[in-house]
Amino acid sequence: MGRPFTFINSAMSADGKISTKERKQVRISGDVDFDRMDDLRATSDAVMVGIGTILADDPSLTVKSEARRSSRKSKGSDENPIRIVIDSKARTPLDADIFIKGEGKRIIAVSGSAPADKVEMLQQKALVIRTGEERVDLCALMVELNSMGIERLMVEGGSTLNWAMLSNGLVDEVYSFVGNLLIGGISAPTLVDGVGFVENDILPLKLMSLENMDEGVLLKWAVINDV
Repeated sequence: MGRPFTFINSAMSADGKISTKERKQVRISGDVDFDRMDDLRATSDAVMVGIGTILADDPSLTVKSEARRSSRKSKGSDENPIRIVIDSKARTPLDADIFIKGEGKRIIAVSGSAPADKVEMLQQKALVIRTGEERVDLCALMVELNSMGIERLMVEGGSTLNWAMLSNGLVDEVYSFVGNLLIGGISAPTLVDGVGFVENDILPLKLMSLENMDEGVLLKWAVINDV
């Protein structure tokens, strides 16, 4: 079976950081890029983040524009795309904003190692998909999401999930806004962290477009997965 068309969208500093060493979110882009991101959400079937992003930033992952929400509803969709959290150990707080704000479906993907009591509580808030033993099997999950009708998937990080998706060949495009600031810090998350590729296995990209935006630049890359 296939998988959804998948793209990563992120904003990073000029030195490639997506947050501070305390893993606190920093406003890197401006209003134009925020509106672009909102349009990407509104035109996606689902939005995915990792548990680290939920615990650090508690995002709602909702569509902010009333006009875009109305457009989605006029087409028979929920106001917001399906919100998906990759959460191997079922650590998503029950009072997380994804459960509180905005209508729409929620999916929590857990592994076989997730505590049964936590899974049971999350099942009262969302559809829980269990796949993989110690960690969520992303390849199997993507097939299941595709079978549910999710054809366009937006990944909003963080760096660990970005790495896992890219290293498994599950990403088609990467959109990165590069802002006009430096964050620094050896422990500050970058766009892609994880184990990292080795010299003979580095993942190539093809530049699709480059656009001046706000006080930075938006880069759009195609991921070359078949090398």
